[in-house]
Amino acid sequence: MAIEGKNEQNIGRIRLGMVGGGKDAFIGGVHRIASRIDDKYELVAGALSSTPEKAQQSGRALGLADDRIYDSFKDMAIREARLKNGIEAVAIVTPNHVHFTAAREFLKRGIHVICDKPLTSTLPDAKKLVKAAEDSDALFILTHNYTGYPLIRQAREMVASGDLGEIRLVQVEYPQDWLTEPMENEGAKQAVWRTDPERSGAGGCIGDIGTHAFNLASFVTGLELEALSADLQSFVPGRQLDDNAHVMMRFQGGARGMLWSSQVAPGNENALRLRVYGSKGGIEWAQENPNQMWFTSFGQPKQLLTRNGAGATAGNLSASRIPPGHPEGYLEGFANIYAEAARAIEAKRLGQSLPDDLLYPTVQDGLIGVQFIDACVRSSRRDAAWVKLG
Repeated sequence: MAIEGKNEQNIGRIRLGMVGGGKDAFIGGVHRIASRIDDKYELVAGALSSTPEKAQQSGRALGLADDRIYDSFKDMAIREARLKNGIEAVAIVTPNHVHFTAAREFLKRGIHVICDKPLTSTLPDAKKLVKAAEDSDALFILTHNYTGYPLIRQAREMVASGDLGEIRLVQVEYPQDWLTEPMENEGAKQAVWRTDPERSGAGGCIGDIGTHAFNLASFVTGLELEALSADLQSFVPGRQLDDNAHVMMRFQGGARGMLWSSQVAPGNENALRLRVYGSKGGIEWAQENPNQMWFTSFGQPKQLLTRNGAGATAGNLSASRIPPGHPEGYLEGFANIYAEAARAIEAKRLGQSLPDDLLYPTVQDGLIGVQFIDACVRSSRRDAAWVKLG
């Protein structure tokens, strides 16, 4: 039944809710900052913790009205859908095992979902969530935030325009060092759930950061994975999930790739790196210095490309906020995903078709990511046998 006033045209900020992201959570704060950078959203409601007391404390600390602080995401979905000025979108920033049930509650009530990656903790749940998103009139946006960097947008455009020629090789890596010791045994919140199969899923490092690396490579090159061979390790004694992964990849059309993700590589903080080589040239980009990218035409000197600088493509320029030379980084790249989501949500408000140039990760991208995790786990259990995505 339609709620009076629910379909009236809105012109203000998008009313945003949040599931998870309460006290001591890292990624919730990132989402809140990213949503506000372009002044398109206002956080008005939240079910910020699975612990009612912490949910209430967290909501009050963020200045939410008492009657918009919820002890459960289901209660939040039910009540907000009935309110005349209820939330239009929800950010889901929980551990992986909550993504499916939380997203489904909001999707079936027509509330747009902005969900952290990976899509779900299991492949069956991922397929069910795709169906739920397809059956809903609401949008689903997955926050693979590294796709929001201006130079990554330029890299994608350069590949598509043929500047690199036919793609032959893709090298992507994402090493960290923060799990070199068993922090989960010391009660570190981020380590505890990420190394727990019940909350993280079957993949540890490969699910947490390996999916980012795989998504980035796919986003830039446009290549579809044909098969992979994965060798996953748990180097820290007693750790239940992988903390290091080596993956060989075969893409449709003949290109080959290698992916390394690790959380036990001392000296690496967030060293996401991408190199793509084609028949005419190559590109090299590193997330820790995201405002620069090297491009080399075969037989020519290397050329340094910069964010919003000389030679910037349309995608680079549109994703940049400030003049060249001023560094933009992680939060701004994340904000670009929220900005694209806002464009889509505003079109929905007005009953308009979605813009043709929208560029954000979708539920289908999320499904491919979970299929990638599943294939890596299956391959590793079979002594790195070559497998296809399931």
